[in-house]
Amino acid sequence: MLYVLNEADVDAINRRRTSGASIAERIKEEKWPLGAQAHIGNTVQVGDICPAVAIRVWGDGENPPVNFQVLLDGNDTYWATSRHEDESKSAGTWHWPARG
Repeated sequence: MLYVLNEADVDAINRRRTSGASIAERIKEEKWPLGAQAHIGNTVQVGDICPAVAIRVWGDGENPPVNFQVLLDGNDTYWATSRHEDESKSAGTWHWPARG
């Protein structure tokens, strides 16, 4: 499955990410706890298409909402909840990869 990031997703992902250089600087200033885990990865943008793993489907019927773990280009993932399938690939929806 593929998930298309929307504005709220992008804000949440980019807000929590940092860089190795930033961590090193904060360690020097004693503003980073040694051993703390950091979310490090490339910046994402609205419309980026990322692979995702379905975790839970809510209900039956046509196009039920799905919760995903979105795989990001970094050491973290993003939990997208209650998203619907949309072959038009609009932001905040998921779709199947092209086949054949």
